[in-house]
Amino acid sequence: MIDFAASASALSMLFSSLTPWMIVVPGIIIGLVFGATPGLQISMAMAIFLPMTLYMDFMQAMLFLTAIFTGGSFGSGIPAILMNIPGTSSAIATAFDGYPMAKQGKHNQALGIALASSVFGVLVGYLILFMMIQPISLMVLKLGPSEMFMVILWGMTLIASLRGDHVLKGLIAGFVGLLIGTIGFNEIGLARGTMGSFYLFDGIPVIPAMMGMFAASELFRLANKQYIVDSKASRKVDLRKIATGFKMAFQSPLVMLRGCLMGVFVGAVPGVGSSVSNLLSYVETKRRDPDPDSYGKGNPKGIVASESANSTSEAGSMATLLALGIPGGGATAVMLAAFAMHNITGGPQFIREQTDIVYAIIFANFAQVFFLMILGLLFIPLLANIIKVPMRYLIPTVLVLAVMGSFGLTGNFVGPFTVLAFAIIGWLMRRYGYSVPAAVIGILLGAMAEKTLLHSYQISGGDLSYVLERPVTLAIMALLLLSLFGSKLLSLIRRPAKSTVNG
Repeated sequence: MIDFAASASALSMLFSSLTPWMIVVPGIIIGLVFGATPGLQISMAMAIFLPMTLYMDFMQAMLFLTAIFTGGSFGSGIPAILMNIPGTSSAIATAFDGYPMAKQGKHNQALGIALASSVFGVLVGYLILFMMIQPISLMVLKLGPSEMFMVILWGMTLIASLRGDHVLKGLIAGFVGLLIGTIGFNEIGLARGTMGSFYLFDGIPVIPAMMGMFAASELFRLANKQYIVDSKASRKVDLRKIATGFKMAFQSPLVMLRGCLMGVFVGAVPGVGSSVSNLLSYVETKRRDPDPDSYGKGNPKGIVASESANSTSEAGSMATLLALGIPGGGATAVMLAAFAMHNITGGPQFIREQTDIVYAIIFANFAQVFFLMILGLLFIPLLANIIKVPMRYLIPTVLVLAVMGSFGLTGNFVGPFTVLAFAIIGWLMRRYGYSVPAAVIGILLGAMAEKTLLHSYQISGGDLSYVLERPVTLAIMALLLLSLFGSKLLSLIRRPAKSTVNG
């Protein structure tokens, strides 16, 4: 139910002065810069600027942090399109078709499509949040560890299916990624896979590993090229073509809307969020398309599916933060710290007693859509000039940024060594046809998969019949089996039908 009195109060709070809006523009710019710089994370940007929120009231602090979140969600797609280097894990699927479009000289259109999808995703996500914040929070509360474990496995099988004829290689890559993700101490204090090295007690640093597998390994492949885009004419940055791409995104409204819905509801699941939602949206769009083979070769719908889902997942993660006080990921964990700094606890009581502030945050994000659109159009031409940089300068620059960023994340040389090791692993996987995205997602979700499985075992006491009492778990398991064997089952059903017709 919508509280119209609280809505009026929220609008009054937002528009009674210009002060709340003066912090939104810097927030979006910070998000764009951090998101577009490989190795820098949105959560890192929010953590760096978190102390500034001490001098703001709570609503202004949330507007500033959500502005960084909004800008970063789109910014992470820029290096994914231009260099095949996702700025964050939420832009992995954006690179699948964005980078092939860039290599074809369609980088302007690809960036325009990404911006339009992000803008629409944020708008729809917060509209759904405004209408359904309490139902979403209740839905999330019903998801136990067994459901979350099956969601992770389902996501892994869908990602593996991206390999088409090489599903087995995709599954192997994802399974290896899961094993790597479980290195270190687990929930009950057991150390696995550390080989006696205390540097691995906390596990493999995920971000340096992702940077190595995506960024460094791709740069190794490009070492013999002069530019990312070979044709000089195609390297031009054209604002009109960016605007054309912006309009192209709306030629696939169903893809965009499906991505938005997936982003909100998957993003609301704590710990899963945009890292999975963008891939699920991409795979589902590819599965439903009459020409699935065109994906991975520069199909604009792939960018629409990914960007609409990862931008909308922001609203989903905000739902669990506001309604339950549970952060959905690194970015919302920083926001939870802002809650604590202002002596506020998220949850049902917060929504009941501070409904006007909740609505003010949501309404402000509607306005952020227009700021993102304007600032995105202004910044894209500047950031897109990276394709004009010769590879002899670009490769060492990006590698130095990756190494420095990884050192800053870990505080020691574990980060740079991780980048180097996983660059070699990523290069070998690409060479022999194994799925790098499946391995990266496995590493990202490995620790969480183990934790949810362990919690399920503790709750059930090791009794497998516990799963039969969880209908949602069974439903997700059925979807997982359909993802793996659905196409073969369909071909078996069609074969007798064809033989009957021929007979």
